[in-house]
Amino acid sequence: MRLLDEFRAEHELIERVAGSLVTFAERRARGKSGPEDAAAFFGFFDVWADGYHHAREEDTLFRALVAHAGLAEGRGPVAALASQHAAMAATLAELAPLLSAARAGAEDGARAAALARGYAEALWHHIDAENSVLLPESDRRLLSAGIVELASREPSDAERAARAEGERLVALHPPDMDLGVIRGDGCAICASYGAGCEGLEREWWSETEWEEFERRSG
Repeated sequence: MRLLDEFRAEHELIERVAGSLVTFAERRARGKSGPEDAAAFFGFFDVWADGYHHAREEDTLFRALVAHAGLAEGRGPVAALASQHAAMAATLAELAPLLSAARAGAEDGARAAALARGYAEALWHHIDAENSVLLPESDRRLLSAGIVELASREPSDAERAARAEGERLVALHPPDMDLGVIRGDGCAICASYGAGCEGLEREWWSETEWEEFERRSG
């Protein structure tokens, strides 16, 4: 499905810019960088990652899963992943004034670096959960419901410009992709597992799938 392939490709750049944000924040904390690129980072995450990528996930994919694949709207994967989008946006809102300040004191610099690392870790786990569970399950279940394609849209000029800035930032501030974060596949890696979402079997499976499972397990 084209839209899901677009999401996978967009994840690759988004996670690299998150690593680049960590590099930038830590350089600022050490007094090795000024605030000049702060606006570009927040423009990328606000305009491209949230306004283009997350918006299409929530407005198109999540709605289709509720309408055609039997997922609940107020709990489970749809609610959990949308809540993660909002939580990450809140972290960026707290981080923005710290990285944008003309001068960063030691305390603010350390706080900014910690927030950037926390944001990157949360985003990487979020992407892992989407790539390993949300997208493949969506593809299979929507096709089973007769949905062979979902509507996408071309990015606006502002969104294309934000994406280009992300690529520039990755080249200028090489991403720190090794924060000691344990990454992986499946629901267990998701921050919402057991706290708002009960995982693949309980949230995604239909009665028919449970009956087949019980039959096979004896």
